[in-house]
Amino acid sequence: MTTPRRSRVDLHCHTARSDGVLEPSALLAAMREWGIAVAAITDHDTLDGYRELAATGGVSTAWRGVPTHWADAAPWPVLIPGVEINSVARDVPGLREGELHILGYGMDPADAAFEAALESQRRRRAARAEQIVERLRDLGMGIDEQLPEAMGPGVRSPGRPHIARALVSAGHAKSVDEAMTRLLGPGAPAYVPREGLDPRQAIDAIRAAGGIPSLAHFPEALERPEIVERLRAWGLGGLEAWYVSFDEALRARMARFAHDRGLLATGGSDFHGDTWTYEQSQAVCHVPDVAGDALLVALGSRPVLDVRGSAAGWPPPASLD
Repeated sequence: MTTPRRSRVDLHCHTARSDGVLEPSALLAAMREWGIAVAAITDHDTLDGYRELAATGGVSTAWRGVPTHWADAAPWPVLIPGVEINSVARDVPGLREGELHILGYGMDPADAAFEAALESQRRRRAARAEQIVERLRDLGMGIDEQLPEAMGPGVRSPGRPHIARALVSAGHAKSVDEAMTRLLGPGAPAYVPREGLDPRQAIDAIRAAGGIPSLAHFPEALERPEIVERLRAWGLGGLEAWYVSFDEALRARMARFAHDRGLLATGGSDFHGDTWTYEQSQAVCHVPDVAGDALLVALGSRPVLDVRGSAAGWPPPASLD
């Protein structure tokens, strides 16, 4: 599954502040090298990666003095505050791990209530990680020595990928994917169910902080539209249509599904860095310019970060085609 088209938009990726492997500055450098113009770092339950990059640039609170077309005028990425919340939806049957992943875009990074909600998520995530590590000890697969290195110094949101990397480092698994499937996934010996916000609470928290919530990597929407309709009634604003593992036909169907329901069609690489480089992830994940255009228009005057260090933004384009 390859494409000659070159994405300039990535609205779903992760840094070492959650479960990615690259420091925020390194991911930004990879984005620049590829030519990304609009991006959102969507770390799990934290805005720390965004804040670190904001400290080196400037946050714009209005869209003034703007170029006419972002993709031609912005050689460096403009970063939208982003987050991914793995919401617990056990009342919805048939979901993988009983979860719906909600992406948030454009939240106010200084919103205290939103930060408190994320901190609660992080505490629950850390408690779950501790339970998993304890189960692994009981199985004779201790990773106490390997886990600190797998997590790194700046992680605010520990997760199973960190544990999987530690298992590989300790010789208990051959790859992160194998560790996730054989030991850490549903039904596996060390699996522990997630606790935390439900989908409505996640959507409410994102909306209350001025953001737009979008449902991530959920192709089941095509067969189960009632789930999307329920989320939309609660304030869902988008649906991830252009996702790295979707083929072209599925991406087109997801984009049409979103359009027909008045939802933004978002997209991204979901880059973590365990199995391929950022360049390799982009080579198989084309997100059209219209995804960046539409999101920026929908965000309006919400804050964004221009890593060139100046106020930036664009008015609605004449056409989103």
